[in-house]
Amino acid sequence: MSYLPNPPTSPLPLWHLPLRLHKLRFPRPPLRAWLWAAMAAVLVFFMLPIAFLAATSFKTRDEVLSGQFLPLHPTLANWSKVFDIAPLHLHLLNSLAVAVLSVAITLAIAVPAVYAVVKLQRGRWLAGALLSSYVAPPVVALLPLFFLLRWLGLNNSLVGLGLVHGLVNVPVAFWLLRSFFKQIPLALDEAAWLDGVGYWKTLWRINLPLLWPGLVSTALVCLILSYNEFLLASVLNSRPDLRSITVAISLFQGERIVNFGQMAAASLVGIAPVYLLALAFQKNLIGGLSAGAGR
Repeated sequence: MSYLPNPPTSPLPLWHLPLRLHKLRFPRPPLRAWLWAAMAAVLVFFMLPIAFLAATSFKTRDEVLSGQFLPLHPTLANWSKVFDIAPLHLHLLNSLAVAVLSVAITLAIAVPAVYAVVKLQRGRWLAGALLSSYVAPPVVALLPLFFLLRWLGLNNSLVGLGLVHGLVNVPVAFWLLRSFFKQIPLALDEAAWLDGVGYWKTLWRINLPLLWPGLVSTALVCLILSYNEFLLASVLNSRPDLRSITVAISLFQGERIVNFGQMAAASLVGIAPVYLLALAFQKNLIGGLSAGAGR
């Protein structure tokens, strides 16, 4: 019996090709690669404005108007002129002094208020009242605050501006600290009360040491809000030597032209202190905010 070889198979028609390709398995990128790609995209999204601002500070006026990203002929003229036009170091010190004073006032008011609402169960309406006051735009209270500071003799002063910023940031500090106070067990306070410890000593000796990460993160947030505030600082302080850094940066905009290069250089100078402060307290800021987001 003779065995004939198998007949040659005919090539598959073209309409079978998609079916075969569908069965093939291509290697997928690992999950870590996707995470790194997403983090890189987020980093580029947030750093691109800062990079454009830094590039603008080295551009000439014609290059700024052309809209190109990188300067073709980098120049240091903007950086040399920016300190001649305005004493930025003095404005930086003014902004930092106002911010530190406002943070002290904010925490001095918000910490006892949150303790009374969360631990003592008093004044529960205070949370809604503070939030409703923060919802209103600041321009609504601009005129009353101006006359109030003039009546107190604190108009055109760093103390008056720090007082206003401190009161304005109380709702923010209240809602940030509220979650931190809720994480401290009430049994600790009740045990101290049974031993005859008063409310103030309980707050100072038991709650505040446990509340330290929340206090640091809340203080940083309120400090940045006060440092970046423009409307109240531009109206309540009209003296040139008491201007904040945000008001000083706005002075680079003239009546007919805007010195974008010099404004970019001044903006980078104003960003630097807050950036370095946030970088130095990065662990406390992230850890505090993430712990406060748990409740």
